[in-house]
Amino acid sequence: FQSEGSSIPIHHEAGFSYLDEPGGFSFRNPVLIEGSVQNEARIVSIRADVTADIDTIFDRCASDMTLHMSVPMDHTLVRELNREEDADLYIVLENALLDVEALAAEDLMLDMPSKFLCQEDCKGLCPTCGKNLNDGPCDCAKEVDPRLAVLAELLDD
Repeated sequence: FQSEGSSIPIHHEAGFSYLDEPGGFSFRNPVLIEGSVQNEARIVSIRADVTADIDTIFDRCASDMTLHMSVPMDHTLVRELNREEDADLYIVLENALLDVEALAAEDLMLDMPSKFLCQEDCKGLCPTCGKNLNDGPCDCAKEVDPRLAVLAELLDD
């Protein structure tokens, strides 16, 4: 905060295994945080990229996959707020100390998809036999709604 024009490089590997979600996702390798903290014209900011490889199971087709994520971190840092309504715009540093790992974990989790999909049009699993329908159709007979059985007979003719 005192040295206008200064820059501190960041190259840090962090273990985020405490964020693993059993049955959901886990971090394959340490998460890489690369960037810098800069004081430009008395405005202190952090600009970095958070890179992670996440092992997960896709929500529709239940296939195992490693998802590569790269999330930008871009925050303005302050020692105190002049107005409480600015709390969402700035990161307030207690004692001028920045916990880069905690900030990176927060940004990464906020950018995490709510559903893990192998592709947008994933067909999922057959509810009867469990076959991955992305690999082709299954051999299960299609169930017909009893109310529409008469119409299905017309199709058979």
